[in-house]
Amino acid sequence: MKILADIHVHTISSGHAYSTVDEIARFAGSKGMEAVAITDHSAAMPGGAHLFHFANLHILPEYIHGVRIIRGAEVNIMDYDGTIDLEEAMMEKLDLVIASLHPPCIKGADKETITRTLMKVIENPHVDIIGHPGDDRFPMDFDIIAQHAKKHRVLLELNNSSLQPTGTRLGARKHIVKMLESCKKYETPIVVGSDSHYYGSVGDFTEAINLMKELDFPEDLIVNKSQDRLMDFIQRKGDSDES
Repeated sequence: MKILADIHVHTISSGHAYSTVDEIARFAGSKGMEAVAITDHSAAMPGGAHLFHFANLHILPEYIHGVRIIRGAEVNIMDYDGTIDLEEAMMEKLDLVIASLHPPCIKGADKETITRTLMKVIENPHVDIIGHPGDDRFPMDFDIIAQHAKKHRVLLELNNSSLQPTGTRLGARKHIVKMLESCKKYETPIVVGSDSHYYGSVGDFTEAINLMKELDFPEDLIVNKSQDRLMDFIQRKGDSDES
């Protein structure tokens, strides 16, 4: 199983990551990756990137060391109404937007509240991916979320970092198993991300791939097996499946 585009990578601009765009692209190229998405944290995350960081991403070359650079952001969900901490005009200029629940930005809540919150975020036309679902602090009904994501052409992320022994998301594995089972049941597409904060983990999907093999998860539901399929899916997001 090969995944050739890493959709979730942080640079030093995130404040708690340790590599530059050049280091990330060089390493990704050495691993045969086709693309990496630079998705630094937006401003509400302590140490997160300033608005000017996202406004200036256009200066990056389309390819660095032979690797396509996807200009993105990991934005923060700020409240149970699904408010995002990056203005719409800026998100429109990006190639890819991941929206995530982070404890520094929003308090945990019960399953019903978090499910309703994510449904509102999924309905945001500027959001492409729900980042790292799977945390005891943010329980959700994955059957509902998987169906809603499919309807609105939003991808759910299988986050490799969450599955690692050093991962900080509580009870992540059991929730991720439920997510994959729901996505398999409803044929909801997913993406796999490293959530790399150091270039050496870019393109590392070991834990995620092992879990997908264990659950016999269909490879045809993995959108970022190539950069072409990923970008085609995102660019056609407006044609939501209303069935």
